[in-house]
Amino acid sequence: MTEVSDREAPRRRVPGPAKPPRPRGAVRRQPAAGARPARRPGGYRPPPPPVLRLGSPRPRLRMVGLALTLVLLAFVVRLLQVQAVDASTYTAKAEQNRYVVHTLAAERGGITDRNGVALAISEDAYDITADPTMFSAKQLNRNDGPEQAAALLAPILGQDQAALVGKLRPRNKLSRYAKLASRQTPEVWKQIKDLKAALAKKSGAANVLAGVFADPSSKRVYPNGDLAAGILGWVNADGRGGGGIEQELNEQLSGKDGMIRYAQSGGREVPTVGSTQTPAVPGSDVELTIDRDIQWAAQNAITEQVKQSRADRGYVIVQDTRTGQILAMANSPGFDPNDLSKADGEAMGNAAVQDAFEPGSTAKVMSMAAVLEQNVATPLTHVVVPNRLHRGDRLFQDDVDHGTWYLTLNGVLAKSSNIGTILATGELGKSQPAANQVLYSYLRKFGIGSPTGLGFPGETSGILAPAGKWSTSQQYTIPFGQGFSLSAMQAASVYSTIANGGVRVEPTLVRGTKGADGRFTPAPQPKKTRVVSAKTARTLARMLESVVDDEQGTGIKARIPGYRVAGKTGTANRVDPATGRYRGYTSSFAGFAPADQPRITVYCAIQNATSGSYFGGQICGPVYKQVMEFALKTLQVPPTGAKAANLPVSYKP
Repeated sequence: MTEVSDREAPRRRVPGPAKPPRPRGAVRRQPAAGARPARRPGGYRPPPPPVLRLGSPRPRLRMVGLALTLVLLAFVVRLLQVQAVDASTYTAKAEQNRYVVHTLAAERGGITDRNGVALAISEDAYDITADPTMFSAKQLNRNDGPEQAAALLAPILGQDQAALVGKLRPRNKLSRYAKLASRQTPEVWKQIKDLKAALAKKSGAANVLAGVFADPSSKRVYPNGDLAAGILGWVNADGRGGGGIEQELNEQLSGKDGMIRYAQSGGREVPTVGSTQTPAVPGSDVELTIDRDIQWAAQNAITEQVKQSRADRGYVIVQDTRTGQILAMANSPGFDPNDLSKADGEAMGNAAVQDAFEPGSTAKVMSMAAVLEQNVATPLTHVVVPNRLHRGDRLFQDDVDHGTWYLTLNGVLAKSSNIGTILATGELGKSQPAANQVLYSYLRKFGIGSPTGLGFPGETSGILAPAGKWSTSQQYTIPFGQGFSLSAMQAASVYSTIANGGVRVEPTLVRGTKGADGRFTPAPQPKKTRVVSAKTARTLARMLESVVDDEQGTGIKARIPGYRVAGKTGTANRVDPATGRYRGYTSSFAGFAPADQPRITVYCAIQNATSGSYFGGQICGPVYKQVMEFALKTLQVPPTGAKAANLPVSYKP
């Protein structure tokens, strides 16, 4: 055998002869069934790999298309909702966020006296505000921002430091406004601005007061302090009248706020968009009937007497007898409306129209008016006045112990005899109930038990029960001023009615108003009512002169040299408001001058005098004289020069 080497040379494959081309139309011969395929020359070839067949893409494309269609449909529906269905709503929201509306506060009208002297004015002021978020550690790079700011602001604003810290700490992320102080003066805001500027130079962006701002406002100022405070009232923190004329005429004084609307971006106005503005309408100025000088004299006189007598309170009213206009209405104690924090709550009102009290003997003028008007008696009618008088289950007496007096009806009034008044009014009817009914009708005509017409906030109508409900005691006490109540304003109106010839003119405090156009509008004319005849009124005036002029009269301390004065004293048992029982006295004096040509009525009352005398003629008579003298001189009322009537007070039996 031929030896073969370990490694044979590779065998070279020689290609076979070329196949002749298949003629066109020839049919490829298929191998027989079951026959093995012929092996190609040249060696073994592996079978072809199995073919991977992919699924049809159409279902997936349909799903993707459907999803996109649904998404686009949702967008279309939402777009239709925004632009068509809810277009107005979204427009409004956009406008709300884009535009800012600010209120333009109307300037409050001023209050003056009858001569144009300012009693209440409005001055520029600022509300000090803050953005609490600007005091956070993130803004200031410190954790004690509110404490540091409060320490700087507390002395300037006059507030508690801890309270300011509470206002400066943000309650939540949306809390971006806090009012630190209301109606501060321009000087206060200037102090804060200067301090902010100084801190800005020192600390730059970390200025601890950078979040403090000011909103323009106004502050009510009363240039005369406590003068006429009871009449004027005050303005509360909301800018509304809280009492007195400020409350009664708040609508006229307040005016009408305006509005400004402008586009904003980033908290700043966009000047190119423009703005709309409704100007504020200033409030009307109010002119009162009072005279500042007479008001000062009345307030000074009653304050001194209340202090001297150590009384609870007192009031003085000065009224023009012909027009019913109030020239002064003073209360003591009073309050300063510029600083309500120091005011006594019980003094923050107008006691002259709000207090109801039993008048005492000053009410006897109404009893005498009924007696004269009913022709029951004349000033010269004789009245025998015993030391004591039994009526019902009570025993009546006069203020002074005396024997039997033989007085004229004029003397009964001059000496202020309770017993004499009971006897005189008992003749008004054939029976006591009938007499009571007549007297009741006259008390009502004089305005007792009804509003005065002043329209003042908190005004009392007094208390007067119908005649049929008078108790056994009231049947005899009401004629001399006990058993019913009235206000000082009602009491003054009674005497002005007599002074005005028997015609009652409703009292007024407002002369008129001046609007923004500068036009003055007079107040409506007050209502007038005939109460008694002119003859009765003249007779009463002559009788009231005896109270002051006659040496036996109780009002001699009210005399005014050169003038004829008509007046009446009063000393009544006082009902203590705290206990509802009688304790102390109401002392009073009422009258007018000149007696024969009346121009001015003055009424004075003092409650619960505890030092010195408590008789009306002794402590209110001098107040009446002081105020009346001042008023007569201020209004340049000359003496008439006529002599007094000097009606007899007593007679010899």
